[in-house]
Amino acid sequence: MSRATGVARSTIIRGAKDLLTASAATDRVRRKGGGRPALSQSNPAVLEDLRRLVEPATMGDPMRPLLWVSKSREKLAAALRALNHAVSANTVGKLLMTLGYSRQVNRKTKEGSDHPDRDGQFQHINRQVTALQAAGQPVISVDTKKKGVLQRHERSSV
Repeated sequence: MSRATGVARSTIIRGAKDLLTASAATDRVRRKGGGRPALSQSNPAVLEDLRRLVEPATMGDPMRPLLWVSKSREKLAAALRALNHAVSANTVGKLLMTLGYSRQVNRKTKEGSDHPDRDGQFQHINRQVTALQAAGQPVISVDTKKKGVLQRHERSSV
């Protein structure tokens, strides 16, 4: 078998032993500890750099644990590569899940989706929030998606 396949005899013997001792219920393909270590283990700085990149673009209800990021995984991967981290968009997705982010699809409504400086608006809001929180001031999140006409009611004195 070794001559036919070009695989070392010791490797074939070890594989045969693994097949004989492996349980049918095991889902593992490799032995424990096999395979490449996770990027966050071999390069812990990548998680901190990713956290810094997504903080200004983090969205979600502050009262609930559901967080997501408005930047695409591809854009985040490109930004991390610019910081000398060898990552793909898929790896960024896994790292985001490690940081507690869930995957959400960006949905834009008709109003506000065509603004040329939409990202700049969010960056400005984030800078203001960060500054106010650093000064110990409260910050209130207001959802203003629903628009309607406000009517003024005057009291008549009778």
